[in-house]
This record gives sequence, structure tokens and C-alpha cells, in this order.
Amino acid sequence: MFESRCGIKCDSCTGKEEAKCTGCTNMEKPFWGGECGVKSCCETKQLDHCGICSDFPCEMVATMGKEQGYDSAPRLDNLQKWTKG
Repeated sequence: MFESRCGIKCDSCTGKEEAKCTGCTNMEKPFWGGECGVKSCCETKQLDHCGICSDFPCEMVATMGKEQGYDSAPRLDNLQKWTKG
């Protein structure tokens, strides 16, 4: 079962309540109110998450969050697991 478009495990996020985030799959816009390229891309292609995209892993999902110091490997691993079911 997937939890997000990008591989984040929303169910284990410690900040979701404070941010009033119900997850990008349940929200029209991200909790910060801006635009998420990964979310938009998946929804345009009518994909549940990036892991099932023929372009996976594209540069956008592979580098998401790196500027903020986040490691993308756990997200990419989650996407691969979700793809396998």
C-alpha cells in the first residue's frame, strides 16, 4: 500500500498533525500550500506514485529534498517496495 506520491511514509511522519497534513494523495495541494512537482507529475500521468512510472527514478524524484539535506534513498526504496506490492 502506497502512502504518498514520492515515497515518504506519511503514516510514520511525526510532523503531520502539526502541519495539518493528511498526505498528498488526500489533499488538493501540499500542506505548505505551494506546488509539488512530484505530486503534479503523478496526478497528470494518473499514477498512484512515482515507482510505477516508466521514467522511474527520474531526476525530480531522485533529487527531491536533497537541497534541504534529506537522503532520497529511503523514499526511492519505499517506491520500489510499493511497486512490488
